[in-house]
Amino acid sequence: MYVSGREFTDEVLERIRGAVGREGGELTRSELSRQVCDWLDWRGPDGRAKDVSCRVALLKLERAGVIELPAARAVSFEARAGRRAAPAPPWPAVRGDLASVGQISLVVVNGHKDLSRQWRALMQAHHPLGDGPLCGAQLRYLIHSDRGVLGGLSFSAAAWRLGPRDAWIGWSEATRAARLSRVVNNSRFLILPSIQVPHLASYVLGRATRELAADWEQHYGERPVLVETFVDSSRYRGTCYRAANWTELGLTQGRGRQDQQRRGGQAVKYVVAYALRRDWKKILTAPLPAARLLPVRPAGAAAQDWAEQEFGRCRLNAPLRRRLVSIARDFWARPQSNIPEACGSASKAQAAYRFMDHDDTDFETLLQPHYAATEARLAALPDGAVVLVAQDTTSVNYSWLEGGAGLGPIGTTPDGAQGVHLHSSLALTEQGVPLGFVEAQCWARDAADFGKKARRRSTPIEDKESHRWIRHYQAVSAMQKRLAQHTLISVGDREADIYELFTTVAADPAGAQVLVRARHDRQVLQDEEQASARLFETVCGQPVAGVQHVRLPRQAGRAARDCALAIRFMRLSLAPPHGKADRPAVPISVVLAREEHAPDGAEPIEWLLLSTLPVDSLEQASRTLAWYTQRWGIEVFHRTLKSGCNIEERRLEDGARLQTCLAIDMVVAWRICHMVRLGRDVPQMPCDVYFDEAEWKALVVYHTGKPTPPKAQPPTLHEAIRMVAMIGGFLGRKGDGEPGAETLWRGLQQLDIGAKVWRGMQNFSP
Repeated sequence: MYVSGREFTDEVLERIRGAVGREGGELTRSELSRQVCDWLDWRGPDGRAKDVSCRVALLKLERAGVIELPAARAVSFEARAGRRAAPAPPWPAVRGDLASVGQISLVVVNGHKDLSRQWRALMQAHHPLGDGPLCGAQLRYLIHSDRGVLGGLSFSAAAWRLGPRDAWIGWSEATRAARLSRVVNNSRFLILPSIQVPHLASYVLGRATRELAADWEQHYGERPVLVETFVDSSRYRGTCYRAANWTELGLTQGRGRQDQQRRGGQAVKYVVAYALRRDWKKILTAPLPAARLLPVRPAGAAAQDWAEQEFGRCRLNAPLRRRLVSIARDFWARPQSNIPEACGSASKAQAAYRFMDHDDTDFETLLQPHYAATEARLAALPDGAVVLVAQDTTSVNYSWLEGGAGLGPIGTTPDGAQGVHLHSSLALTEQGVPLGFVEAQCWARDAADFGKKARRRSTPIEDKESHRWIRHYQAVSAMQKRLAQHTLISVGDREADIYELFTTVAADPAGAQVLVRARHDRQVLQDEEQASARLFETVCGQPVAGVQHVRLPRQAGRAARDCALAIRFMRLSLAPPHGKADRPAVPISVVLAREEHAPDGAEPIEWLLLSTLPVDSLEQASRTLAWYTQRWGIEVFHRTLKSGCNIEERRLEDGARLQTCLAIDMVVAWRICHMVRLGRDVPQMPCDVYFDEAEWKALVVYHTGKPTPPKAQPPTLHEAIRMVAMIGGFLGRKGDGEPGAETLWRGLQQLDIGAKVWRGMQNFSP
């Protein structure tokens, strides 16, 4: 179960039941929640256990009937109320300009009993809301000057849901829940009535917003980026907030924190906010780094079919999860159809549109269970297997969607083609069989940032778009540590030639390896005498160690052909780039494969490969070259995704919905690529690994043309794939080779109709 942002497995639930059963009435709910926080390593940015969040989760589990909690104990607030009662000290009276109050400072009250009593007495005496209680994390200040205490203010946890604020930020439900801790609420602000000083309030607000972030981080370990507050228009005009450059966002609905019945009745207030840093929106709306689902399935809950296996553990509520599985099945049955045609009915199509419009169905959430399924497939490989994880980026063109939200430029001009970028990491066997995604990222560029390439040398790698290569490598590396019996290699093209990527690998010896095609003619170090040598010149000076024959796939403007590549290899170190002399040199293996006798009119092939694995022999160099040739598998996947699933034709009118749909289409396109490759590599496998009984029986009847039921034994996967392709137009002649994805897409759509007829006929009696 996934509750309050945490996954409660059967093991954790049993430990909770065991703790309650063993200690009975001696165990309090607070003690239990602290134990659960330890088991789940559930801690805040300051390292302290998230005790309150855990108690909320435990209450939800109890209400769902999953666990039984110890009886709640009575709590008395009388002592606390007594502590609040304190005589008010004499307050100063000041009338004049800002200079007349002298030096102003904000004094943090938290942790100081005397100051805390003074703050409470101040608020009880003069603030209409009194001194509290304040909600959640809180930070209180007294406003001090040479004339004494001028007032006080406090900041506390932000409102859980706030329509004007959430719309202004652009939050989804999941992102709001994850990032709300970076927003704080100015819950109290008071200047004493005896202080009549123009501009004092706006000055104090300005000072508070400058000091708040550091003070809050010191107390709670997390730095806020946005402050909100409410202005009761029946009492105040909010002039000081406007003077301090706060932004008015809209009106509340007249409800409070405890109004669970939505009755309203409270004063309608203005919502105003102030950004504490320029990139606040980027931080609050950044993709969620969701905790990875591990490939663990409770006993007796085996997946029913491929859609259950890939999406059944998605972190959605049960109705949304069932809808996701249903949409995936429909998309697989008709991969080239539009959404209404694929769903098969108006009601199912409408349900699919509602699903893609839901706040919780974001790109990352939908792919999480597929990542876990991919890891399970990798774990099932024989020990010692080499897994190639190919990374690549492609753009998805949605220029037809004029003025659509969530899109950005994908071309060379900010006002040109519009769409999103997709960067994915596809796991492949050494033979090129795709096993699923390890990581994927989808984003839209901000047109306002267009041209930031000119600032690339002064921009840290974490703020660059190229950081995606490092982020994806880190996901592969985390999986490598869980699959220590295998060797995972992240494979990238020339765009992945990033110095910081190699230093990341060098800093983590237990992580994954990398194999990248070189793009930059870097400075290299062999010894002290050759410190200024260049990469390409140095490698070309090595003797030819052997010749490797490679089959080049067909590309636009280039026919498929065999080529002989002369191989050179060596070991050296990459020197740090200019401006990063303080960084270490990185040891690397280099393999150069060059076509020295290309056919007339053909461009010679030249690959200079950089690998963190040792390459000390021709055999190792040839194997490294063979690994790089499998990177073509991700190119095939991207072509399948675009032309097979028609993702650029999805009419969803919004970038967020398109990304949701894209996540489902990605898994469907991977499954098609997987089926095609298995049909070639293991042709004798029974076809029921991909086709259910109704599908393969309808397929056999269609292919043979005989009305009699087929044999109980299903055909092989190779035979079934050719049958499907023939429905889609594949002729199957001697020189035609194996069918491709396009004919399979067309055949699958026709097969879906035949399978539905077959199922219907099984229940028909004349």
